[in-house]
Amino acid sequence: MKDDGKGGTCKDVFTPAAKASVGAIGAILLMVILLFLVILPREKRKMKELYVKNGGLTLEKANVIKIFKKDDLKPILQSSNLIGKGGFGEVYKGLLDNKLVAVKKPINGSALESEQFTNEVIIQSQVIHKNIVKLIGCCLEVDAPMLVYEFISQGSLHDILHKNNNNVVLSLGTRLNIAAQSADGLAYMHSKANITILHGDVKPANILLDDNFVAKISDFGISRLIARDKQHTGSVIGDMNYMDPVYLQEGLLTEKSDVYSFGVTILELISTRRAIHSENNGLVKSFLDAHKKQKKATELFDKEMAITENLELLDILANMAMECLSLDVDQRPTMMEVAERLHILSRSRAREGLLWP
Repeated sequence: MKDDGKGGTCKDVFTPAAKASVGAIGAILLMVILLFLVILPREKRKMKELYVKNGGLTLEKANVIKIFKKDDLKPILQSSNLIGKGGFGEVYKGLLDNKLVAVKKPINGSALESEQFTNEVIIQSQVIHKNIVKLIGCCLEVDAPMLVYEFISQGSLHDILHKNNNNVVLSLGTRLNIAAQSADGLAYMHSKANITILHGDVKPANILLDDNFVAKISDFGISRLIARDKQHTGSVIGDMNYMDPVYLQEGLLTEKSDVYSFGVTILELISTRRAIHSENNGLVKSFLDAHKKQKKATELFDKEMAITENLELLDILANMAMECLSLDVDQRPTMMEVAERLHILSRSRAREGLLWP
């Protein structure tokens, strides 16, 4: 206030604009104070709680995997970096520690997933095989933990087979190698890891290919690390188009469930047709009908590959798939046996000079 110099009343020297400015500055200062004293500590507490809930303390002690901060992944989790989306959530591609990675961000997490998560991450981090996608780390400061994997350049076998990636054409020799390498990865999971790992969702979409078309098994998001006394699962998991009908009926996930799904994958490789679950006209039904009638499935093979010098190999692969699809689980081969037979075929084809027809 200021005296008017005439002995009258004091006048307000603050203009309305000045008052508004001071008010705004005061509000901003109050917000900053609230941010530092209330909001940030609350957010930090929440992230700490999520970190503990998602098994951070156990993973720290295990010292087998890198744990990323939420802020580390923020630059990657942009819409422009989105490379995949499905029922499980979203996949983003980006640079992390100067390496290309794929970040899997689940849509949400359940109590069951939270309970299994820590053990699953520890097991996956110890799985080191050239035909299995490597788990690099995880982020636990979120409701549903995010996983960070090595980035595989060529994308999925599904996209390549079904022309979502139009720049790539796979020869029969390449498909045979992809089958053999994928079988190797699954055989390792079933038989050579410290604990039996069942994938539960084997299909071309979960087989990734690198620059040299080396196959790598991916997406353990719904896999089950099975203890021998806990093989039954209350809810059926996986893609219906590739699902073992015995598992669907009994709810018992075993190594042979993965073998069945791999059999369907072989049929896709030799036919380039999508495996669509159908009572009347499915890919599996078409091959099974031909097999029951003891007919060759020549008309079901990819026409570009069904040339004279390829027919014998295609028939062998079709018969191998039929063994994998047997409704008598005991009659199905193991993944180890499938892998060995596929490698024998690949070596034989290479000796004949027909690896790249």
